[in-house]
Amino acid sequence: MKKKLVALLLTVGVLGLAAGCSNEEENENTENTAQETEEESVVNEEGLVVAVDVDNLEDYVTLGEYQNLTVEEEPKAEVTEEDVDSYIERQLINNYDPVEVTEDRAVQENDTVNIDYTGYLDGEAFDGGSAQGQDLLIGSGSFIDGFEDGLIGHKKGETVSLDLTFPEDYSPNPDLAGQAVVFEVTINSISEPAQLTDQWVAANTDYSTAEEYRNAQKESLVQQTDNEYESQVKSDLFQQVTENSEIKDYPEEALNDLKTDIETQMDNLYTSTYGVSLDEYLESQGISQEEADQSFDETAKSYLSQYMITQAILDAEGITLTEADYEKALDEFAQLSGFSDGEAIKSMYSDMTVLKGNVLWNVACDAIMSTANITETTETAEETQTEEAAQ
Repeated sequence: MKKKLVALLLTVGVLGLAAGCSNEEENENTENTAQETEEESVVNEEGLVVAVDVDNLEDYVTLGEYQNLTVEEEPKAEVTEEDVDSYIERQLINNYDPVEVTEDRAVQENDTVNIDYTGYLDGEAFDGGSAQGQDLLIGSGSFIDGFEDGLIGHKKGETVSLDLTFPEDYSPNPDLAGQAVVFEVTINSISEPAQLTDQWVAANTDYSTAEEYRNAQKESLVQQTDNEYESQVKSDLFQQVTENSEIKDYPEEALNDLKTDIETQMDNLYTSTYGVSLDEYLESQGISQEEADQSFDETAKSYLSQYMITQAILDAEGITLTEADYEKALDEFAQLSGFSDGEAIKSMYSDMTVLKGNVLWNVACDAIMSTANITETTETAEETQTEEAAQ
């Protein structure tokens, strides 16, 4: 039971500790991700932005070696023409309106179908199992297993009967979990992703020709690959610094504030996603308050360790940030993460403290990278597979 709670705490922590999100993800997520929050002040009483605001930081952390580190990385991935084709295909599927097909053909993967459907349990229509005029992207995974695949090969105007079973852990409606049902689905229309032509590009994008659009998408993909490589290098270097350092204690007030923030985020997550409070979820899963508190404590300490080591590096380098400095660093972190600017990335965070910690982490990592020796592995994938097979 406790593992479920820990896994979800890590899910919340992904936004706090990970630094790679593509431009494609920005387009798909910024409008509906984090809940809106009031603007929080990022400066302390001295007018500076710090990762952790405590006196005598050395009482809590001993910073290990962070300069002249050596890290070995796999070579940066090369962007091929096939990669560009695949990237453009995903853009056309996910970010632009499909075009209704005129020929009499069957449903295919990546089509968008407009459907009417009714779900039956033991011969009776069940609540929430019916809709009219519903658009569904085939391959999106929006419906339970078998629903979308069951429409492939059928044509406009057909009514399809789908014998399906809800997952055992179907949380949106536990009454349907593990139940065998039948969906009667009528296909009203079939649309396909737009085709990349000069005419379509001129009408639907800021570019004039398909070639211009393709070149721009390739540039975006190359930038994304560069960002992912830099983020991986920084993560590996910071991990070395963490291993070289010693966390001696945790400032009590900062730790308690983090624990409260984490518990609040978890409660908001369950309320918005499942319509139940965190306490109700814990009770339903048989998780004791003691087990929950331990998970909150462990997660808060993980965050706080990162913040303290980050601040220790900034102090050692003599780096101080005013609010203006922070805004510049925020833009740089946003671009590394695949966003256009700092304002765009803010929508991904329900807790500005976590965002601030990530921004300052990136500043500290820039300092680590400035003296690091970055080497590339020479072993090929084929050699690695041979070695693994021999073990």
